[in-house]
Amino acid sequence: MAKRLDLILVVDVEATCWEGNPPRGEENEIIEVGVCMLEVSSGQRRDRRSILVRPERSRVSPFCTALTTLTQADVDAGVSFREACAVLQGELKAQDRLWASYGDYDRRMFERQCQARGVPFPFGPGHLNVKTLFAVTHALPRELGMAEALERVGLPLKGTHHRGGDDAYNIAGLLAHLLLAARR
Repeated sequence: MAKRLDLILVVDVEATCWEGNPPRGEENEIIEVGVCMLEVSSGQRRDRRSILVRPERSRVSPFCTALTTLTQADVDAGVSFREACAVLQGELKAQDRLWASYGDYDRRMFERQCQARGVPFPFGPGHLNVKTLFAVTHALPRELGMAEALERVGLPLKGTHHRGGDDAYNIAGLLAHLLLAARR
């Protein structure tokens, strides 16, 4: 089946994190998958959502809560990583769509965690790195953080930075800006 290009699935993950190295026996793992569908033809953002994921090999640190606002209780009420991937594949048709994230961190986190857990990778092969695309379309000497990129093009940062659903929505706004500017 041909890849659908009517919508781009914009994804942002949050993962367990610490001020320094992970505590002994713990590892970074996805605790939130933020998703926002971007309609390619209009640049409209649709279906923003957040899927909370229960970590299996780590706990949410105070540093992580300060950064993301997510607590251990929040993620304990989430779904398993396998279930989150099933939502991406089933409801959101992630295998059939171009998907995008801001940088390669999200793609690498999914690849690493899928391999470690024996979970099929939920996305198809088409990944768009919005961070790199933004830098090259603006002829910048380096990539910018998402908040800085939004500020550069005059878009407000909506919601809470470092929350997956909000960041996916903001990244989709940046991508829409780039797509619509390319058509002028």
